[in-house]
Amino acid sequence: MKKILTLIACIACITAIAQGQKWSKEKADQWYAKHKWITGANFIPSNAINQLEMWQEATFDAETIDRELGYAEGIGFNTMRVYLHSLAYKANKKAFKKRIDEYLKIANKHHIQTIFVIFDDCWNKDPKIGVQPEPKTGIHNSGWAQDPGYPASKDRADDKELEAYVKDVLTTFGKDERILLWDLYNEPGNNGKGNETLPLLKNVFKWAREANPQQPISAGLWKWDYQELNTFQAQNSDILTYHCYDTPEAHQRIINFLKTHNLPMICTEYMARTRNNNFANTLPMLKKEHIGAINWGLVNGKTNTIFAWDTPIDSGEEPNVWFHDVFRKDGTPYRKDETDLIKKLNTEK
Repeated sequence: MKKILTLIACIACITAIAQGQKWSKEKADQWYAKHKWITGANFIPSNAINQLEMWQEATFDAETIDRELGYAEGIGFNTMRVYLHSLAYKANKKAFKKRIDEYLKIANKHHIQTIFVIFDDCWNKDPKIGVQPEPKTGIHNSGWAQDPGYPASKDRADDKELEAYVKDVLTTFGKDERILLWDLYNEPGNNGKGNETLPLLKNVFKWAREANPQQPISAGLWKWDYQELNTFQAQNSDILTYHCYDTPEAHQRIINFLKTHNLPMICTEYMARTRNNNFANTLPMLKKEHIGAINWGLVNGKTNTIFAWDTPIDSGEEPNVWFHDVFRKDGTPYRKDETDLIKKLNTEK
């Protein structure tokens, strides 16, 4: 009996080692202290309408990625948040991971770490592999693709293919120092899904813990009345991440509230100029609070994110005020005063 009990204890010990646990506050603080102030953008190359066009073999464009990450490096950005897609993995697992490595080599050359996003509930619900649609004139993110889509995000919560995808990617790159953090699920519950997304959200955290990457895992809070989703996200994330497109006053209230979790924080989406959420009034506040700052959009392109969410322009004419994005395709800043401020804040101690 004693031998059996010893064997059971050993098995339990091995299992605990193999499966990661939520980080302690001490571990999270130590990790955050190793990094200088985290700043950057959500990145997709200007010639890609969505994650699939970025990552599929026929349209993966290392030259454009290299050029545009150079713009980011030039203003001192050190982090990009980049969306993956399970369909690109499904099409050719080995080649997909090779392209991830190629992207990371380019980013590393520009002294940029990466936050990879795994799943996403935003925009178009029926992603398809192959040739992607052309942008709809004047419409914000007209071709962005959910992952895994709908009703797949509800019906495939226990899907073995999705589990294999998550574990393979996080195991392959789980010790890669070029990766800053794994953002497991972008805006869970968006598009009216609400708690329908909760089973898949719980599973992707479970799968990630079983893969046990050395980088922290998180899923950003974004809709403050989604109590059950917010509770799970906050209680299971190693580093607290969140989105805020509100005014500075509202943003400060959110920061004050989130501080009660007593964890390092990264704002992984902000900056919507027509909503009084811009670099001038938000970026200094985030630096003062020592919160990582990842704005939406780097280069104006096929995502059409210079147009506001709810204000399409039928003519496709450039809006008087860009909603998102920092640069034009040729590297010219949309507003030089903004890029001057970004560079100043990124170089100041």
